Amino acid sequence: MGKIKKKYTEGASRTYITRNRAIKRLQVSLADFRRLCILKGIYPVEPRSRKKANRGSTKPTTFYYSKDIQQLLNEPLIAKFREHKVFLRKLQHALGKDDLTRAKTLESNRPQYNLDHLVIERYPTFADALRDLDDALCMVFLFSTMPVVRRVNKDSIEECKRLAAEFMHYVIQSHSLRKVFLSIKGIYYQADIHGQSITWIVPYQFSQKLPRDVDFKVMATFLQFYRTLLGFVNYRLFTSSNFAYPPKIDQALEDNAAGLGSLKIESSRLEDLINSAKIIESGDESAAQASEISLDMKKQLNTLDKKIQSIVSTANGSSTAAPEYGSIDANEGDDAESDEETQIENLLFGKQVFFLSREVPRYSLEFVIRAFGGRVGWDRSSGGGSPYTENDNAITIQIADRPTQGHQFLDRKYVQPQWVYDCINARRMLSINDYLVGQALPPHLSPFVEYAEGDYVPKAAANLAAAAGFEGEVTNLDPEDRDKSESENEDAEDVEGESADEGTDSDVSEDEDTKAEKQYQQQLLAERSGMSFAEYQQQKQEDSKAKKSSANQKNKNTRKRTKAEIEEEERQKIAISMLSKKKRKIVNRTQAEAQKRAKDANALKARSSQITTANKSGKKAR
Repeated sequence: MGKIKKKYTEGASRTYITRNRAIKRLQVSLADFRRLCILKGIYPVEPRSRKKANRGSTKPTTFYYSKDIQQLLNEPLIAKFREHKVFLRKLQHALGKDDLTRAKTLESNRPQYNLDHLVIERYPTFADALRDLDDALCMVFLFSTMPVVRRVNKDSIEECKRLAAEFMHYVIQSHSLRKVFLSIKGIYYQADIHGQSITWIVPYQFSQKLPRDVDFKVMATFLQFYRTLLGFVNYRLFTSSNFAYPPKIDQALEDNAAGLGSLKIESSRLEDLINSAKIIESGDESAAQASEISLDMKKQLNTLDKKIQSIVSTANGSSTAAPEYGSIDANEGDDAESDEETQIENLLFGKQVFFLSREVPRYSLEFVIRAFGGRVGWDRSSGGGSPYTENDNAITIQIADRPTQGHQFLDRKYVQPQWVYDCINARRMLSINDYLVGQALPPHLSPFVEYAEGDYVPKAAANLAAAAGFEGEVTNLDPEDRDKSESENEDAEDVEGESADEGTDSDVSEDEDTKAEKQYQQQLLAERSGMSFAEYQQQKQEDSKAKKSSANQKNKNTRKRTKAEIEEEERQKIAISMLSKKKRKIVNRTQAEAQKRAKDANALKARSSQITTANKSGKKAR
């Protein structure tokens, strides 16, 4: 006789666990369980059979993997949550008895915890952290522009502002920004960092009205983890690029709303050498221990004492020249600086100096222009710390969004803000004729859209691709040019056919007389109806275009298929019928999607042609 198996020891009932059973096993509250799942990255799952997973019950419930809940049993945060509950109970008891001394003592010993171990556990490599950085950046940038809410205190908002500014500074220094798109939701950015494409959205800096139906408690839990993650990532990015972290903040510029200009990015190597030289000069052993300098580093500093002193004197404004050392070139620093300047000049805006008027979004334009090597100045009403004033002769381009300017400088160009973003997406300097102040702007196309075969390609995208040197691909993608070429070929064939089969002179003269008589009758009818001659000519052109398009469409629809096309269609039908039911459904679904895509593309083409015709008729009427 075989061994009797117990119920619910294997299968779906063992693989999955309901939320209520998980809470009982962990002995935590529902709120703490949600916080643990968010911080640990554990999410609900959907089993194949809910009845088997729920031990025969069909009640609606939430399922988790049993292994994930088993891992939560060893999580040290559970003990920290319990300590915090005990602290709140004691604090409430002391306040209830008006024991302020004990309440202050308890508040000073409030239990604290960090999430560093969770970041290391969830992201074992730096590439994993960068791959999952999109949501963290979106959340941090969102709260950096929000007012203080009930569940998110002021310190968290200030930390979000600091982390967001640090990340933007790294993107500026590394010139890793690739795409920008202005949408109704906010501004989308995409940067290429260490081979990973990171996309995030930044809301517009308008006064916000916070919705009441949003659970800020859940968002605060996500924000708590994302702040820790972004802090780790910023530290690694800065140190790997040899920048001092955290960057220093100029408090005077910060108070004057200087924005990104208030953070000072310095090289960590120069800073370490200067601090080490000061420590050696002072001879303070405790300071040397506090700086945690290794013995090897001390030996190197002792051997290069003269060079360090020269670096310190140079940093303090001394004119003492650096001594020459064997294989070390005295002009090595100058060469590095010149190479860096040359590299910046080769960027998109490397040779341009911009000035931002007070009505343009400085928080975005300053970031994208500096990320592509440009230098920026702004109006005093937008904040302090501007390196350029409006009267500076070095300014080459001024970004303005007012239809009329009080005064204009002849040695600079005035463009609207969209020109900067379109230049970044096109990866080249576009002509400013379409972006002059007061003109109607061209469409702002999304750089994140990739056009497949058969999709509708806007005319502006086709023109940009053609200007970039992709004439062959554009002619294949642009349907309007293809239709024009086909219609021109058909007209040419018609003309050739008529010239080949032309009749006698008398027949031609009779046809011309009848056509002239008909045209005269139509003009009389139009005149009786009160229509002017210009309107009559316009209507005649529209009618001829409509007849041509309907004839072309009719010819396309009634075109006889060749024998090869009929055989290919029959072969495809036979091949599909021989597939299994599951694969046949996939093929049919794919074909239906292709037909729907083609239908949508044709609708967009028709709509575009209608708008073009309406615009032309409006211009003629004017």
